[in-house]
Amino acid sequence: MPKVVADITMSLDGFVTGPDPGPEQGLGLGAESFHAWVTSGHETDREVLREIAESPGAVVMGRRLFDVVDGPYGWSGQMGYGGDFATRPRFFVVTHEAPESVRLDLDFTFVTDGLAAAVDRARSAAGGKDVYVMGGGDVVRQCVETGLADELLIHLAPLVLGSGTPLLTGCPNRRLVQRDVRVSPNATHITYALRP
Repeated sequence: MPKVVADITMSLDGFVTGPDPGPEQGLGLGAESFHAWVTSGHETDREVLREIAESPGAVVMGRRLFDVVDGPYGWSGQMGYGGDFATRPRFFVVTHEAPESVRLDLDFTFVTDGLAAAVDRARSAAGGKDVYVMGGGDVVRQCVETGLADELLIHLAPLVLGSGTPLLTGCPNRRLVQRDVRVSPNATHITYALRP
């Protein structure tokens, strides 16, 4: 059965960006090596990345992340969703207002009526495949908090950022079920079930 998977990289101290993230700084100051696992070439990282690239029929992201992805230092034709696998699922961007223009030649739909609506539209468009929610941190947190996601996939980077965008601050107390752990020198990839 298709799942909704909230998927994000997190530092050891619980941040998903460094300070001052944005189109010019990407994931923020000090976070340059945050996604080293994506480009590492390590067998475990490549296996996880291939699964992330091939599993979804649709992807949901927030507007701030879209602005980074579509910004001048964002994705390219060779390095996009799924790293160098660069697959092309449909993308649903949660926003208050669609941008005037889009740099990337990808299938972006801008959803202005909330995260739940974006997930529903992504499910309908996914063709029986999974929906991945790739971030940013607030969008992933809302998926965990409201029960929109079935699984949480965290790529735990061996990095302490000290500050930035926290992931699960404000979520209610709950116990998750750990389903899978894969380790490389660049990240520990942990899958949690959010529903029993």
